[in-house]
Amino acid sequence: MADAASSARPTHIDLLPQDDSGLLARLGPGLITGAADDDPSGIATYSQVGAQFGFGMLWTMLFTFPLMAAMQEVCGRLGRITGEGIASSLRKNYPRPLLLGLVSLLCVANIFNIGADITAMGSCAQLLLKGPANLYALLFGVVSLVLQVWIPYRKYVHYLKWLTLVLFAYVATAFVIHVPWRETIYRTVVPSVSWNKDYFMALVAVLGTTISPYLFFWQTSQEAEEVQLHHGQEPLKKKPSQALKQFRRIALDTRVGMAFSNIVAFFIILTTAITLHAHSAGNINTAADAAKALEPLAGRLAFLLFALGIIGTGLLAIPVLAGSAAYAVAETFQWRASLESKPGRAPKFYWVIIAATGIGLALTFLGLNPIRALFLSAVVNGVVAVPLMVVLMLLSENKRIVGKFRLPSHLRIGGWIATAVMLAASLAFLAAQFLSHS
Repeated sequence: MADAASSARPTHIDLLPQDDSGLLARLGPGLITGAADDDPSGIATYSQVGAQFGFGMLWTMLFTFPLMAAMQEVCGRLGRITGEGIASSLRKNYPRPLLLGLVSLLCVANIFNIGADITAMGSCAQLLLKGPANLYALLFGVVSLVLQVWIPYRKYVHYLKWLTLVLFAYVATAFVIHVPWRETIYRTVVPSVSWNKDYFMALVAVLGTTISPYLFFWQTSQEAEEVQLHHGQEPLKKKPSQALKQFRRIALDTRVGMAFSNIVAFFIILTTAITLHAHSAGNINTAADAAKALEPLAGRLAFLLFALGIIGTGLLAIPVLAGSAAYAVAETFQWRASLESKPGRAPKFYWVIIAATGIGLALTFLGLNPIRALFLSAVVNGVVAVPLMVVLMLLSENKRIVGKFRLPSHLRIGGWIATAVMLAASLAFLAAQFLSHS
């Protein structure tokens, strides 16, 4: 069982030059997690809130940065201290029903997110090539599944990651159009809240796509994998002399990654607020509507840039979504699991990946609006995140799990504030929904 448990961790995603000195050598899982945060669900959610509320939610990007950085740093520390993923730590230290409940919530949220991503990718392909969107969605689902099963993620991610650079088109667009910077800065620094169900739904969606459950599992397991891959590295519980260096690296890595994520998200909201808010009646209903935000910069190429952004981030995100669910299930049942293993050597692990991707693909044929589905997946993530965040904070404060490496005060405070904010937003959203139907 020890061998199975130790193998139930994700393969290392080596996106950065392995140099022993300099900034790049200190970046890794946190930066990758930040880049993965701007997935199709994130793009659609930020576009929707910009179009619907204008500058009204710019403040969320400044507000959420320290909260998401704190939560992801908590995850990174936990993985490095224990050398294990979240599910493995839960299995060893908490009641099994709690473990099964949290892993089930993760799987449900991830599968819905996969379905929304595939649906959006099919819609974007239809935008460019015409034809049936469901056929394109099916092709993307099959291609993604084949890549996950037969080709190590670290190999094809080197090529697909360049497609995500088109997201910087939103940053460039902001400097092409007229931006009222004084109002922009004011609305970024001073929060404004509308007390209605649509606003709270959008707020939960922003929080859910920014502080996402699958990213908790992903970064924790990535740090655990780093321990296994590098000679001389041990879990910090066994080799505390490495703690100071590793904690500093994790802090820098995570903050840079989260800053990258939120800067891109900020400019998506800003660009759509200026280009679409006054002209879209407050809503984005199709991929074509969302793509129009890039027209001031790209003109007729706007659809192409938007489609490449959705398809590129989708192909990168689906393996992370399916993989994080598979690793959580594998750690729960102590199955052999590795994206580097042949399917025959880890059949149960790969069957979870196949099932998660397959069920997500099946959801695309329910006739969901692609943009709406992406937005709703962010809402689901926001609600599911709450119990996971509570458990993460408890894990990171449990002496049996982290030994003497309990959280420093700034992470303890930041993590619990993030949890409280997510809980309050979710309760306000649920209350507003209840009152609107009563």
